[in-house]
Amino acid sequence: MARAASVVLADGLTKRYGSLVAVDDLSFALAAGTVTGFLGPNGAGKTTTLRLLLGLAEPDGGHAFVFGRRYRDLDRPLHRVGAVLEASDFHPGRRGRDHLRSQAIAARIPVGRVDELLRLVELDGAAAQRRVKAYSLGMRQRLALAGALLGDPELLVLDEPANGLDPEGMRWLRDFLRSLAGEGRTVFVSSHVLAEIAQTVDRVIIINKGRLVIESPLDELTARVAGSVRVRTPMRPQLERLLEAAGLHAQVLDGDELLVPGADTRRIGEIAFRGDILLHELLQESGSLEDVFLDLTAEQR
Repeated sequence: MARAASVVLADGLTKRYGSLVAVDDLSFALAAGTVTGFLGPNGAGKTTTLRLLLGLAEPDGGHAFVFGRRYRDLDRPLHRVGAVLEASDFHPGRRGRDHLRSQAIAARIPVGRVDELLRLVELDGAAAQRRVKAYSLGMRQRLALAGALLGDPELLVLDEPANGLDPEGMRWLRDFLRSLAGEGRTVFVSSHVLAEIAQTVDRVIIINKGRLVIESPLDELTARVAGSVRVRTPMRPQLERLLEAAGLHAQVLDGDELLVPGADTRRIGEIAFRGDILLHELLQESGSLEDVFLDLTAEQR
């Protein structure tokens, strides 16, 4: 992807801390209007990469660009990039609303934006008047997200935003991030909650030991994992014999149901058709994001 067309571009990005190579020749690009999941085992270099993108650390090699420039060279950066790298940067005695007001004043953003955002993240009313020290971790995540959105940015960079959220909060976050992408914004979100990421993102970037493992649309990535086919037929023994003859080993699940690993529905359907086998059900079970993640990162351990 060309630099001019990329909202985010990492080009040979490298960062060392003494003998530790935290990020190692990492390259990827993000297009506008997408939600990209940034995945990797603990210590893979995700947070360091985000810090390099936001100018909070200097690379030892390569370049990090947002909107074709280094972050520090952007005009009015808060109006282009919103970021949450941790949800603990609060004065514990300050009320939620006052925290956002102080951020708005410092950034020369109209304070009327504060109440709008508190409603957006569902921290308005009594919650806005509570002191931050009384907030749950999930409430702090929402407050941090509101702060990142003060400048109405085009790009949102989030590090583990689902931490501390209950299932209802995770669903809210998922819908919220998708709505931002629907407005044409770009979301770059690191997370270890793979099941949640799988329901949220368009694309996935997986790194391990600071190096790129894969960059891919989510649907193409999960399709790479050989799934299984679940098939139900009143002619189970006959289908089993045909599958064995075709080099496919079927596992009997229950009664008239079989599970056939390493196959797709088209092949099973063709075998059944040629053998005049009646099918009641033919279902593809694809690999999950967790399957892909564990498989790909295990290769580099």
